[in-house]
Amino acid sequence: MAQLFYPIAMEISGSTAMWTRPDTGDCPVSYPAPTYSAVKALFESILWGPAVEIVPVRVELCTSVQYHSYVTNYGGPLRKNTVIKSDNNYQLFATVLIDVCYKLYARVGPSRQKDNLPKNARQWDKKTTSPGHAYQAIFTRRLERGQCRSIPALGWREFTPSYYGPLRAETRTLSEMPSIAIPSMLREVFPHGYDSAVSFMYDQHVSIENGCLTYPAKGDAHAE
Repeated sequence: MAQLFYPIAMEISGSTAMWTRPDTGDCPVSYPAPTYSAVKALFESILWGPAVEIVPVRVELCTSVQYHSYVTNYGGPLRKNTVIKSDNNYQLFATVLIDVCYKLYARVGPSRQKDNLPKNARQWDKKTTSPGHAYQAIFTRRLERGQCRSIPALGWREFTPSYYGPLRAETRTLSEMPSIAIPSMLREVFPHGYDSAVSFMYDQHVSIENGCLTYPAKGDAHAE
């Protein structure tokens, strides 16, 4: 894997973030740090392709964990039929994070799940001498130019960042922050690559140590 995958990194900050804990139901509560799949999605907002595989490695917290109550009126399709027919909104209560800043680290390389890849993606992958190195260069170039495939979001789409881009020298990881234990943390919903079926995967006994959350290896995850 070390010969095929190359390191990439980015920094992102914003006023509000939501990394939803699935076990918190109708009044969702955020994890204290982004999940594996959330970090993956942030990198994929800059670089995505069916032949590209991004493997999150760790996230460094650069601001303290601060929770805040958040209320919004939801008008989407997940409302009850009676609410939709009466053209009413659903009032959603949540516990979010505020004033967040993260340094994100991952590796990028060619997808190891090639069964469902489109023909064009498979051909490009075969013709490129070192696809992982090419993906690294494309990601870095796009990040430095401020280009993206979709606007990165801090969890929920309405939580847009105040900054996303290369790591800034003045941004410091909070290495002195107390440890935070996370008994169970959502890892992925689509763990088998491009066009795969839903399968909820969780990491057990995760912790934030010295301001850093290191994601466990994939073999340590558990399905539910």
